[in-house]
Amino acid sequence: MKLLNYINGRFAEPQSGKWFDNTDPATQTVYSQIPDSDSRDVDAAVAAAEEAFKTWSVMPVKKRSDILLRLVSLIDANLDQLAEAESLDNGKPVWLAKQVDIPRASANFHFYATAALHLNSETHAMENTAINYTLRQPIGVAGCISPWNLPLYLFTWKIAPALASGNCVVAKPSEITPVTAHLLSELCIKAGLPAGVLNIVHGTGPNVGAAIAAHPRIPVISFTGGTKTGAEISRVAAPMFKKLSLELGGKNPNIIFEDCDFEHALSTTIKSSFSNQGEICLCGSRIFIERSIYDKFKEALVAKTKQLKTGDPKDKENFLGAIVSKPHYEKILSYIDLAQQEGGTILCGGKAIHPQGRCANGLFIEPTIIENLPYTCRTNQEEIFGPVVTLTPFDTEEEVLKMANSTSYGLAATVWTTNLSRAHRVAAALHSGIVWINCWLLRDLRTPFGGVKHSGVGREGGFEALKFFTEEKNICIKL
Repeated sequence: MKLLNYINGRFAEPQSGKWFDNTDPATQTVYSQIPDSDSRDVDAAVAAAEEAFKTWSVMPVKKRSDILLRLVSLIDANLDQLAEAESLDNGKPVWLAKQVDIPRASANFHFYATAALHLNSETHAMENTAINYTLRQPIGVAGCISPWNLPLYLFTWKIAPALASGNCVVAKPSEITPVTAHLLSELCIKAGLPAGVLNIVHGTGPNVGAAIAAHPRIPVISFTGGTKTGAEISRVAAPMFKKLSLELGGKNPNIIFEDCDFEHALSTTIKSSFSNQGEICLCGSRIFIERSIYDKFKEALVAKTKQLKTGDPKDKENFLGAIVSKPHYEKILSYIDLAQQEGGTILCGGKAIHPQGRCANGLFIEPTIIENLPYTCRTNQEEIFGPVVTLTPFDTEEEVLKMANSTSYGLAATVWTTNLSRAHRVAAALHSGIVWINCWLLRDLRTPFGGVKHSGVGREGGFEALKFFTEEKNICIKL
């Protein structure tokens, strides 16, 4: 099938007249064509968004909310189709897309459609002299650029608050996983979203993403993706004084103290290591284990990991599916080779898998555990973004904090301990935007989400996102 851009409420071919292939990573077969759009398509989308902004921005919030809630119902009604498309595009198991990706996309729209009804502003009385009040007004056209690992989940995470707060959007999904964004555009038409409010332009980062970042009439950019790309967006957009939200990479520590709930820590560590083939920015790829339980935990983790099944995403028995693309597959394997060159010992996994049947040519890698690496080595410092974790023993809080905080990233961390004082103490000392204590990926959509250091700038989630997509205006009235 040929995907189409969604501009001004209609489907449109790319103005270049060019397309490129979209490949199923589980079989390495081409199954769709993606528009090879460029700055001309972005210009058309911006013009449509600017025109729509004139009415969408002043539409009563309740009416905007009702339209977005209709979209929620349509996402829920099309759960199976969307989940299967997400699996086909990304390589993740269908069951995972049904349990996580699509329900979360629905929840994103529901949360912001209703949260917008409760966004309030401040007033400041100056005794009997004057009163100040603050308006929060939509900015205009928002540029939203999302990644391939959680395609619809993160696409809606940006679009929902932008639309709910009264902005219009020019959005670019990843060219590696564009199908659910295309299906969403079909649902937008059914939901009665006015033309031009949401525009989706497909294409590559250098052609479409760069055009969005540099467009003089897109004053606000929300991006999730690699740190290098985020730096380039910042280089272009910052001198133009655009408002920026950048959610970037992670190299997250998972710290396991001897007083942990052993079985809970073990079962959750399996998930935090290998869910979605390890292609989640929040995965705990560096596992630090207190030395007194290091051997016990290592043996149990390796045994459970060896039981995980990897293969056909359509098979409900498989915990891991395919790696999203050939370049990323080769990158992950290169890091496994690097780890061995750096002196690491592979405890399990470490190889590509070639399943029998329809997925014989697919991109599959065994879940991999590596030990005996220094915490300063490249394998422990650079983001791999795959089913690869390292194990490192530690003796003291001071030592593990030094190792955990040693990378240039600071997105998320997990701490396992039943000592309440230690939990608070370690959480406060970690250089991280998010810390989970005795859990992982337990998300309340009301809370701020984002990282420190090279993991990003700004916060998404909760009312932080609604505030990001608005500008504050103080009005002072003399009494």
